[in-house]
Amino acid sequence: MRNQLRLSAETTPWPLTTTGLPSPTPTPTSATKTPSSPTATADEDLAVGGVRLAEIAATYGTPAYVLDEADVRARARAYRSALPEAEIAYAGKAFLCRAMIGWVQSEGLSLDVCSGGELALARHVGFPADRIVLHGNAKTPRDVQDALGYGVGRIVVDSTYEITQLAVAAHAGHPQKVLIRVTPGLDAHTHKAIATGVEDQKFGFSLATGAAADAVRQVLHWQLADRPALELAGLHCHLGSQITSVDIFAEAARRLIALMAWSRDEFNVIVPELDLGGGHAVGYRDGDPDFDLETYARTIRTTIAKACHQHRLPIPKLTVEPGRAIVARAGVTLYRVLTMKRIPGIRTFVAVDGGMSDNPRPALYGSAYTARLIGRTSTAPPEPMTVVGRHCEAGDVIAHDLPLPTDLRPGDLLAVPCTGAYQHSMASTYNQVCRPPVIAVRDGVARVLIRRETLEDLQARDVSL
Repeated sequence: MRNQLRLSAETTPWPLTTTGLPSPTPTPTSATKTPSSPTATADEDLAVGGVRLAEIAATYGTPAYVLDEADVRARARAYRSALPEAEIAYAGKAFLCRAMIGWVQSEGLSLDVCSGGELALARHVGFPADRIVLHGNAKTPRDVQDALGYGVGRIVVDSTYEITQLAVAAHAGHPQKVLIRVTPGLDAHTHKAIATGVEDQKFGFSLATGAAADAVRQVLHWQLADRPALELAGLHCHLGSQITSVDIFAEAARRLIALMAWSRDEFNVIVPELDLGGGHAVGYRDGDPDFDLETYARTIRTTIAKACHQHRLPIPKLTVEPGRAIVARAGVTLYRVLTMKRIPGIRTFVAVDGGMSDNPRPALYGSAYTARLIGRTSTAPPEPMTVVGRHCEAGDVIAHDLPLPTDLRPGDLLAVPCTGAYQHSMASTYNQVCRPPVIAVRDGVARVLIRRETLEDLQARDVSL
């Protein structure tokens, strides 16, 4: 069956940190260094989850996303172990499908969704509604109705209009729990497209201008009514993505707890939950900094305790929302080399059968990846090569100036690691190129989670001449 591939060949451990692929050696102080499964086979091919990547390419074609189920589960457990007192809500925007939701549920995590589509997928597989958090700075009326209809646990409100909209739509006397998204005015020093804790961006209520306090007042108006429509479950913030600093999360916690104290003093209401979002960094290449989960857990725990003691508040329930940190390093993308172009004295280009349609992050953010030859051995010396995609954009570059063997040729396979997050979820059909499949691997078995898109799929939506 093409939907399932079993590999029984023996594999032997291989230290892969020098290739940019995940290391199988656990490092207790970092969530992104929990056990991974890449191994070298007897003929020096590469296997993940006990399955040869070259065999996956032969069976399912390229490009293809490969996702290590055991790796995802290990990272989920690392968060639960480091923060046993907290709710861990997986940020589905990083990658979501029915199987992924099942893994999240079985590992005891909650689920963060940010659209009606993501909510519908969770509902389709019966994910518990009370463990769902709905985000979004511009929720549609349909999003709101679907969330209320399913009874999601909390909705993160992001504008004064949304508070009113939600209160009117909610059933009076059966209040909907909400989190107020606060903009704490903190710069995480990440790419401006993924910095969401600063003042000049579309998310949240500004703490500095008093908008956050006004949002608290507005929600409590509906909570303290004769027939309450809303319930202030907590305060929320999200500082951005690819954040390595633990201290900035600690400062965000202090600022939000101060707002909790103001709410207590002003309205005699204790705000029970503090949601510090996600954005924990993942190292995509050797030498890239990772996020230190154990230090984060200790620091946040201590910071919250001290701040609450200072303000004479009870310790709030803590929620964190990792997405990339759980799924990114579990993913590998497979490509086949189509052509090569050497421009003497300038650059060697290696063009593959995918590109910005299956990984737009280099074009969007200048994200850096690595790649390695798989499927055959090479003793040829390396030279810098730039791996590019097949699309009609000069910016369609997967990785710049990688050391690849000089005997690289059309037909060879390349593996690009750390592609589990924001590749499939952001993929497009630019140039009418079909999106790749997602193949899960575990214990020597490969299975299709999401099938390859076909030209018939694309043409089915084109309904008029």
